[in-house]
Amino acid sequence: MRILFEKTKTHLAGVFILSAFCLGLGGAVQAETSSPPKTLVDEAAIDTIRDWLKNAVVEISIVAQNKKYGSIAQSEVDTLDKQWRAERDKEDQPLIATTLSSPLSNYLTQIQAASGGLFTEIFIMDAKGLNVGQSAITSDFWQGDEAKFQQTFPNGAGAFFVDDPEFHEATKTWRTQVNLTVSNTDNLPIGAVTVEYNLTELARRRE
Repeated sequence: MRILFEKTKTHLAGVFILSAFCLGLGGAVQAETSSPPKTLVDEAAIDTIRDWLKNAVVEISIVAQNKKYGSIAQSEVDTLDKQWRAERDKEDQPLIATTLSSPLSNYLTQIQAASGGLFTEIFIMDAKGLNVGQSAITSDFWQGDEAKFQQTFPNGAGAFFVDDPEFHEATKTWRTQVNLTVSNTDNLPIGAVTVEYNLTELARRRE
């Protein structure tokens, strides 16, 4: 079940609690049969993301890319996305390298590292849904056709969307993507952010 919460115009009022579930895994217990203890992605978790989004590098980077790509046609967006996908399998990666070496990507990488395993992926998008900065290489460059963007930026300042939990087989952990509209200092939407939470680690910290 997908859970969507969107703040109203008085988005600072009230408390929004988002319930997500992760499975408690132990020994050889399989994901399908284990009991799902409750964990919360609550207002405090959302505010944690909003706090580090206040760093000036976030707004500066998004605004610059909105100016760069703001007037391009969808066909050009598709071309950039295809280039990104193709570069993932090549040694020469000009588009990927430019994005990953940006000040914003460096900042997001530091945020993820400082989280101690709580955040497993972070990326920020511009007003078209194109990546501006990220902590690791994503599968695509354009997120505009996905719920993470469509359920946030078009819905204005304060909107956020928590996706369904998914089990990560390699690490035996449950994860979910928390997505928010990114606004400027005037509270006007300029882009969006996706933060993948390690729900297993979050549940451990809440014990």
